Amino acid sequence: MKGEKLFKDGNFDEAQPLLENYLKSSPNHLRTLEYLGDIASQNKVWDKSLVYYKKLKKVKPTEANYYYKYGGALAMKSLEVNKIKALGLVSEIRSSFEKAIVLNPKHIEARWALIELNLQLPGIVGGSESEAIKYSSELREISPVDGYLSQGHIDEYFDRYLEAEKQYKRAILIGGSKVCYQTLADFYKNKMKQPDKANKVWEEYKNKNK
Repeated sequence: MKGEKLFKDGNFDEAQPLLENYLKSSPNHLRTLEYLGDIASQNKVWDKSLVYYKKLKKVKPTEANYYYKYGGALAMKSLEVNKIKALGLVSEIRSSFEKAIVLNPKHIEARWALIELNLQLPGIVGGSESEAIKYSSELREISPVDGYLSQGHIDEYFDRYLEAEKQYKRAILIGGSKVCYQTLADFYKNKMKQPDKANKVWEEYKNKNK
């Protein structure tokens, strides 16, 4: 399918009309629905992406990623509406991510999303550091690197910089990916205001990957 190839090549504007046309004859085609939802999300047209992701949940209610993507689009929409309307979306956002975890107990991204949700929300509407830590602990069981990175993120959010630094260093020790080094370098540069340390982190990464 030409629309699928264009999508995978990142040519979303060209792919969209072809995919929409294909959907007319195959309205329940999962990949086409997902591609169109992803294109709408890429273009930040959240209401449109939600229509596609909602249809995906209806057609295949056992797929965790559809709930994760629906929750993510709803969360992004909540940032663009007034506060009262945004608060009204919180329950559905949370339940979408939780459903993704029920369907796929090893879903990493949904746990990251719930950590962020619990950090950003005030306590009166369900924000909770202990809940964020719970999901971080679950991540450590599934993916130790994500566990340390997420715990560091929580510590950084609450200005526990020494603890955050330790967690990020642990992530580098067991993971060693560019993401791990980037996280620690950004932490030194933006939070600790120590650009020299950030540069040293990058030097270490470059030397390791020569």
